[in-house]
Amino acid sequence: MTLTATGGLDHLVLQDMPAPAPPGPDDVLVRLHAAALNRLDLFVIDGLPGIAPTFPLIVGADGAGVVEAAGPAVRDFDPGDRVMINPGLACGQCEWCVAGEQPLCPGFRVLGEHLPGTMAEYVVVPARNLARIPDSMSFTQAAAFPLATLTAWRMLVTRARLQPGETILIWGIGGGVAQAALRIARLLGARTIVTSSADWKLERARALGADCTLNHATADIPREIRALTARRGADVVVDTAGAETWERSLRSLARGGRLVTCGGTTGPMVTTDVRKLFWYQWSLLGSTMGNEAEFRAITALAARGELWPEVDMVVPLARAVEAYRRLASGAQLGKVVIEVRA
Repeated sequence: MTLTATGGLDHLVLQDMPAPAPPGPDDVLVRLHAAALNRLDLFVIDGLPGIAPTFPLIVGADGAGVVEAAGPAVRDFDPGDRVMINPGLACGQCEWCVAGEQPLCPGFRVLGEHLPGTMAEYVVVPARNLARIPDSMSFTQAAAFPLATLTAWRMLVTRARLQPGETILIWGIGGGVAQAALRIARLLGARTIVTSSADWKLERARALGADCTLNHATADIPREIRALTARRGADVVVDTAGAETWERSLRSLARGGRLVTCGGTTGPMVTTDVRKLFWYQWSLLGSTMGNEAEFRAITALAARGELWPEVDMVVPLARAVEAYRRLASGAQLGKVVIEVRA
């Protein structure tokens, strides 16, 4: 599945593309079985500021499949191994990479955004970007796992440093990052409050373990948070929406609270009263995907049966545009997955 130009789903075209070059010394050729969509994939379709893709661009960031071939320096993977892919690639040599902070690498790139992606028969990635799929995990679940779970892990564990017993507010529980954040927060022993504009999603969130649910279309979220926390507020707020929710997120924070964000799906420009920022000593934290150590941490948990994603919909590659439309509509609950190989 390729993008031939930015500007809408009409530019998604299923077509033959040249096979990738043979893997380099430290690279692996993966025969893909499944790919999964993220909000990022919709942004790529519309066009991102400062990014000029080479068209046609093979789309898709998340993916899972089987090792087809490995470079001569690769020691950890052999042909036939089932693997999932960390879609964030760094140079491995700059000061940030040496320090283990790959997402801060000036050359950080993402499959399906800067590089050929996962909605194809094959992709070549560095071996360090792979992890084995647990035996009982399907390719569909494995494809849905890396980007959202890695993003949420870095947000909650590394950036916000969520602690047992703290209260966390998570906006928009239908999304992949929000659901991963819920699973991680429960694993860490935090009290979870989640929102959605759909009551059926809130009902499902309760089944997934959310402690409290709020409909953000009808409820005054900051007022409800105060009522649920004896007027204290939330210790951590996960806000991926940006413009539409930012002010309410800040009013929901406790003194010394942390707001962590990885996106701005409703708009990138927000307003903050700096007087409240310093008086209440809030921390505003940005976060993007995750580093290699964080990827190892979440895949180790997956191997123990933890943090597995909810899958909303699976369609074959030829019907991938349907999957994009479902994600764009916001009707999904969990990850939307494309089956590349039956």
